[in-house]
Amino acid sequence: MTAAGYLKRLSKRLTADLEELDAERISEQSQATGAQRACDCGQGEEVSMLGELRSVQTCSKAAKTGVVAEFFDGTDVVVLKWIGRNRIPGIEPGRKLTVRGRLGVKDGVKVVYNPYYELIGDD
Repeated sequence: MTAAGYLKRLSKRLTADLEELDAERISEQSQATGAQRACDCGQGEEVSMLGELRSVQTCSKAAKTGVVAEFFDGTDVVVLKWIGRNRIPGIEPGRKLTVRGRLGVKDGVKVVYNPYYELIGDD
């Protein structure tokens, strides 16, 4: 029985899409900490989520649009926007963090403006 379970997990890892495996890994880590799942959060709610940054855009001083990051918790994408900042140390693609703030929706995309965040070290 144990060998069959091992072979099943191994074949899943060998045949599954890498993005799907990554999403599953992030989602499991998030649930283990008790964080909320982004797919379950709605507009106007105070949220606390754990996930990874997929991409980060910084602005020039002239543009003054702030830092924009794509946050993924394994279930959904949330855009994080820090207004008035042109760079934030530690906010970079691939970084794991916990985010807290009020969730909004702009143009059908979930967004948190000026979120509180805590960088999570590599395990």
